[in-house]
Amino acid sequence: MQHRTWIAVGMLCTLGWAVAQAQLPAPTIRRLAEARVPDALAMFRDYLALPNDAHSPDDIARLTTWLEQAFVARGFTTRRLETAGLPLLYAERAVTGARRTVLIYLQADGQPVDATRWDQPNPYAAVLKRPVEGGGWAVIPWDRLRESRDPEWRIFARSASDSKGPNIQFLSALDAMAVAGVDLDYTLKVIVDTEEELGSPHMPEALARHRDLLAADMLVIFDGPPHVSNQPSLVFGARGIATITLTTYGPDVPQHSGHYGNFIPNPALRLSQILASMKDERGRVTIPGFYDGVVIDAAARKILADVPDDEAAILRTMGVAEADAVAATLQEAIQYPSLNIRGLASAWVGDQSRTIIPATATAEVDVRLVKESDPQHLFQLIRRHIEGLGYHILDGPPTAEERLRHPRLVTFAGDVSYGAFRTDFEAEAGRWLTAGMTHLFGREPIRIRTHGGSIPIAPFVSTLGVPAVIVPTVNPDNNQHSPNENIRLGNFAEGIAIVLAVLTHPMAP
Repeated sequence: MQHRTWIAVGMLCTLGWAVAQAQLPAPTIRRLAEARVPDALAMFRDYLALPNDAHSPDDIARLTTWLEQAFVARGFTTRRLETAGLPLLYAERAVTGARRTVLIYLQADGQPVDATRWDQPNPYAAVLKRPVEGGGWAVIPWDRLRESRDPEWRIFARSASDSKGPNIQFLSALDAMAVAGVDLDYTLKVIVDTEEELGSPHMPEALARHRDLLAADMLVIFDGPPHVSNQPSLVFGARGIATITLTTYGPDVPQHSGHYGNFIPNPALRLSQILASMKDERGRVTIPGFYDGVVIDAAARKILADVPDDEAAILRTMGVAEADAVAATLQEAIQYPSLNIRGLASAWVGDQSRTIIPATATAEVDVRLVKESDPQHLFQLIRRHIEGLGYHILDGPPTAEERLRHPRLVTFAGDVSYGAFRTDFEAEAGRWLTAGMTHLFGREPIRIRTHGGSIPIAPFVSTLGVPAVIVPTVNPDNNQHSPNENIRLGNFAEGIAIVLAVLTHPMAP
């Protein structure tokens, strides 16, 4: 069925588009999107079955071939942009005489899977489930979709929401346009990232090398969840991310805590002291200068206040009594850089625990960056802070001589994945997307100044000089990056309508 669908769409593309771009009525958009859902779900299951862990180049090669065929069938020319890692996929559908060019960012790779943590045999074999009373999910056969489709049913599979779902929603919106004979009066370019979950390490160099090929007037990102209320949203910025690995050292090998406790320093305790010294009891970073440059004026505060967060409900849902006090609200808090302990390791715990002084202790830290942040400056602030605690900082494991010379040793390894970006609400991309979604829903979407998560868009903004806006199309409670990732059928179908609405909305002359 999927092959026949691609042939039909390809024939429409080959024959040419029937009418010039015009604003489709909102009910027509919804009808066209709804009509595509059965074929979209069949295509989605095929696509989800392709493993997409970027640590497996062979799997990514098969995934890229699948996408190439999908884009070619829809009238695009494609090429692979080689990098020092995995290639990027580029697709373009040019319009002669177009006054605008829109670049679309899609992510195709996904997080690794631990099949033992999933409630299904194979995380890549999609399973349809319905919610059951009292919590939990029950598997239902796929052929139930021939009879009815409950928007609360969900598809469980790795990358269902992050981000194969948005990929299929985008392709299905193109199919709906083909069926309706709707043309676009702008050139459409697409870049598909296959290393996003690795931090897109080769993206900046590829963008610089292919700057002319990727030139556009704006960047639209179909990725990520909307506001936690699941209301239509646009996101105008995202934090960047840098990571730090800290390792402290004790004895060469673990030692008996009875024989040497109170005598040999414990690296786990020392690492805990370092980490605890960086924040106060309310979660605020105490390192001088860490928040410098962030100014939230009255206009920005109004933008943040317009986001309808129910903070009490968020805390209640997460089982937390009180929020950190970095700022007065959630939206204001994510305008600042963060310092987060994402992992700790030393010795053994649980049934494996033993009475020893460990040899090392390691902390993995992530620093979420905002537009005002210079990651290298933040690294320097953190290093100086640690040095102020009396530590000698190393770039790798200590030598025997260094162990005997310095009483306090720590290895500091920092890496910057990518920076933050933030687009003005009144940029052309923002006005166009806001108008398209307002047309579909009859009200303005929630407009979020900065998303708390990270996405590798800052290199596009800095290299190509384009405004960028994220259009979220999946449910916020999708378990992305975790076992039992899913997408809600209601969001899957609505996402096709959202993509169709924004792509077909006329641009201002």
